[in-house]
Amino acid sequence: MIIQSDDDGQRLDRFLKKAFPELTYGQSQKLIRTGQIRINAKRAKSDTRLQEGDELRLPPSLLNSKDAPKIEFSQKDRDFIADMILHEDDYILVLNKPAGLAVQGGSKTNRHIDGMLNSYIKKGIKPRLTHRLDKDTSGVLILAKTAEAARELTHDFQSHKIQKTYWALTYPAPQQSDGIIDAKIAKSSIRGDGGEMMTHDENNGQKAITEFEVVDHAGKDIAFVAFYPKTGRTHQIRVHAKIIGAPLLGDRKYNDNPFPPESQDIHHGLHLHARSLSLSHPMTKEPMELHAPLSKAFEKSWKYYGFSV
Repeated sequence: MIIQSDDDGQRLDRFLKKAFPELTYGQSQKLIRTGQIRINAKRAKSDTRLQEGDELRLPPSLLNSKDAPKIEFSQKDRDFIADMILHEDDYILVLNKPAGLAVQGGSKTNRHIDGMLNSYIKKGIKPRLTHRLDKDTSGVLILAKTAEAARELTHDFQSHKIQKTYWALTYPAPQQSDGIIDAKIAKSSIRGDGGEMMTHDENNGQKAITEFEVVDHAGKDIAFVAFYPKTGRTHQIRVHAKIIGAPLLGDRKYNDNPFPPESQDIHHGLHLHARSLSLSHPMTKEPMELHAPLSKAFEKSWKYYGFSV
């Protein structure tokens, strides 16, 4: 199994006690002492601190016991995941996430990518998240299938080695044809649309930089814009688009007028799509260009305004 963020920094013996409550202290110590429990293929000690992304190998006797953690399986979820796959190899799984589906669970979120991946476990390994997309954002999402791949991808995202391209429609259009938005972002005390909101805050915010270029216009009101975030802050593109006076079409949090008066024939959600990732494969180091096509719902909006995709 892959160690998730909730267990990052936890001692191995305490993790085992939580995961297998009926396993006695003596039994867990024997399994550790005899090398039946390994972390990243290496022998572990009781006080070893687990790290997010570690691959924890457990003996079959423990995994097959009545005390093993129960993993919910759904063939429907497995088929749904399979339909999203853009690329898969021994180390990574790449999905085209639809808009409206959360990546992780929350207090009011029961259906999400991370939970659905329980049905896509192979050789005892569940693909794990290495970055995030907002629930209402569609597009390319890359997951790791090994601990080594997870560490490499996480490092590359954090060091900004992975280039991201987002496609969006804005309403109204930006006044400039291209530019760089350098504006710090912080959590807002205001909660909009039932969830977290961010705000521009140069004093207390985190550094956030986004490059953009207008691909096409539909008059002065609507623009097809490509955004290239250089940092990875929550709602970064949405906040930065608002700062330049061109909030995203359908953005009910950051656009005071999210839709034009005549908009019956377009998608009635946020128009933001993670179009591509440019990176080196985490293990082979071969260059990769991962592209996610627009959904049919988004294609409807793009074509309605005469934009070629």
